[in-house]
Amino acid sequence: MANFELSEIPSLSRSTLDRAEDLRADEQALKQGWTNAALLRVNRRGQVRIDGSTLVLDAATDLAAEPAEDAVFLGVDNGRHVWAVRTDDLEGTTGDLRASGSDLDDTSAGMLTTAVALLNWHASANFSSIDGSPTRPTKAGWSRISESTGHEEFPRSDPAVICLVHDGAERVLLARQHTWPETMFSILAGFVEAGESMEACVAREIKEEVGLDVHDIRYLGSQPWPFPRSLMIGFAAVGDPEQTIEFTDGEIAEAHWFTRAEVREALAQGDWTSKSGVRLLLPGSISIARGLVTAWAASD
Repeated sequence: MANFELSEIPSLSRSTLDRAEDLRADEQALKQGWTNAALLRVNRRGQVRIDGSTLVLDAATDLAAEPAEDAVFLGVDNGRHVWAVRTDDLEGTTGDLRASGSDLDDTSAGMLTTAVALLNWHASANFSSIDGSPTRPTKAGWSRISESTGHEEFPRSDPAVICLVHDGAERVLLARQHTWPETMFSILAGFVEAGESMEACVAREIKEEVGLDVHDIRYLGSQPWPFPRSLMIGFAAVGDPEQTIEFTDGEIAEAHWFTRAEVREALAQGDWTSKSGVRLLLPGSISIARGLVTAWAASD
């Protein structure tokens, strides 16, 4: 049985930004840094202004004279503080993580991934999960405080597993959801339940979605996926092509075993955005799914 590893760091895991968590509670340092800080403006669709492989940043003082309560501190880049804020209007060339994430340089990718995740959390965390009272941002956007009890809440990341199932030889299992066009296939994924290990989640999700038992579950890598606030944790596992495929939970429309040659051909055709009319199209480079499939296809 051929083992394989991810050949590249997933696109959204490439961050080289110094997150500078020691500064988040240092109000004086943040005020001093604000005078020369950069500001990333993100609209409600997660879009930003992009110039080639970099993000377009404004001066933070264009927003306010001091750190704004609704701005979130992303970290420090080349000695300069970087913040993000949600905005209604953007002018110029725009992009988002799905369309442009893999084209961004490592620092820009880290900035945008963090900004989208934090701003998405704030948009849904205006009230305490304990007593429903209003909350306000604190620690430069890295927590929220209940105005009635002082209870502090932190940004959430929901863990989800994504697993490439192969037969230990020349075949891999790819599936299509009901809402996807007939040529679009990917590997299987699902959210980790309370009290469940990631490996147990892999086995459960694959059994629920396609009825297969898997073994030799092996961790390969992870990727932040802020749509709106997930962490994708990548695995490989071995299944038996002779076992009957059953769509137990109704999420999957069809699933098939494809040969390594078929997958290599599909990778050469492009990705889900391609209009080639071929039988099989695979996810784009922004997703860890593409990296897992590419790594398996390249192994012998």
